Amino acid sequence: MTNLLTAKELKEQGSMVDLLSRLGYQPVPKRGREKMYYSMIRDDDTEPSLSVNDDLGVWFDHGAGKGGNIIDFGLAYWKHLGFNEVVKKIQEVCALEPGENRMVFPKKIPKRPQHIVEQIKPLGTHPAITEYLKSRGIFEISKKYLSEVYYFVEDENNVRKRYFAAGWQNENKSWEVRNRYFKGCMGHKGITFIPGHQKKAVIFEGFLDFLSWRVEKPADDHSAIILNSLTLLQQGINRAKAFSSLDIYFDRDKAGALATRVFLKALPYATDRSIVYEGFNDYNDKIKVALKIAAEEKRKRNDFFSGLRVPFER
Repeated sequence: MTNLLTAKELKEQGSMVDLLSRLGYQPVPKRGREKMYYSMIRDDDTEPSLSVNDDLGVWFDHGAGKGGNIIDFGLAYWKHLGFNEVVKKIQEVCALEPGENRMVFPKKIPKRPQHIVEQIKPLGTHPAITEYLKSRGIFEISKKYLSEVYYFVEDENNVRKRYFAAGWQNENKSWEVRNRYFKGCMGHKGITFIPGHQKKAVIFEGFLDFLSWRVEKPADDHSAIILNSLTLLQQGINRAKAFSSLDIYFDRDKAGALATRVFLKALPYATDRSIVYEGFNDYNDKIKVALKIAAEEKRKRNDFFSGLRVPFER
């Protein structure tokens, strides 16, 4: 390939869905104009949170809170490449050539999805939220910390779609929410701080892991710093500097390990406590497995006693 497309030509001719497919990523089954993917620009995505509207040529990562056109994606995906290198890379991957007669539809950048909170209810009101938290093994402990958040998303045609999730507020008074299918923030991302001991603190990536720790340590008096996203790691480090004893409980994956190294480099006296869920990706994975084991043992006991036959004596 000798001739390069201009950035304008690439945005007009390039297809996000085609690019992702050629890179080996496929959307999850979903109806509608937008296709949903597990985010490939973050290592901490456990639920599909990257949406692509190929008609408009845009994408948005709900977990990272950013999006844009196909070139913006390339810059986020190939972080080590410069602008011109990304343009060349996308053109090579998609096998695009200057002057191709590809049908191009006018594209407009839609307004950033606005999640509008309509109502907040106590936990336990909606059975789907209750069952989700029970499946995570944290429903009872969550009653002290989480609420049910009811919100809607309005598209460019002013059509509203309503959703619900479990969530809590961060320091920006925005709601960090999660349900079985979505993880995101209703507003500006921020950490959540739960005051406790003035000298001791624990640090987590998200509220599922904090609550999992609470299941095992309900009486612990540590203050808690929950990042709500690894993109806020530096803010968490700045807040943690006020404490002389720090325990870190990040995920045991590539992103979590890197965040732990960065944290320990900034505050060498901190301690990585992720060994308590060694063999699992995160604290909640450990709790979920323990829940399944307990349920299986209960089932076996019930099966055993149901099979007993007590002889009748007159």
